[in-house]
Amino acid sequence: MVFSNPTFEVESWRQGPCAVVRAAGELDMAVAPRLRAEVDRVLDAPGRPCLVMDLTQVPFCDSVGLGVLVSALARVRDAQGRLILVVGPGMITHLLTITNLDRYFETRSSLREAYEAAA
Repeated sequence: MVFSNPTFEVESWRQGPCAVVRAAGELDMAVAPRLRAEVDRVLDAPGRPCLVMDLTQVPFCDSVGLGVLVSALARVRDAQGRLILVVGPGMITHLLTITNLDRYFETRSSLREAYEAAA
């Protein structure tokens, strides 16, 4: 499923045992509900969740966007599943570090690494 506007896009698909949600564009309070809706849709599937979130094309994330990530992590952990964030050097990595959330999120630098970790 794909949601898009000129500045933000969200798509999802299944890859092996995991659902993948890829976001592209600035993740702020205006678009965070769309990302949350897609994550919720993916996590509503039965079974223990394995979610890979590709944020490599997200150059900015505000506190509302960060809240979506934390909410996804809590939901996955409650279901005894796994969440892997795919992030490159930049704002998301910095944001996770300065908020000490890097201690809680599992991260990888590419989709391939995330797939290998999830296998």
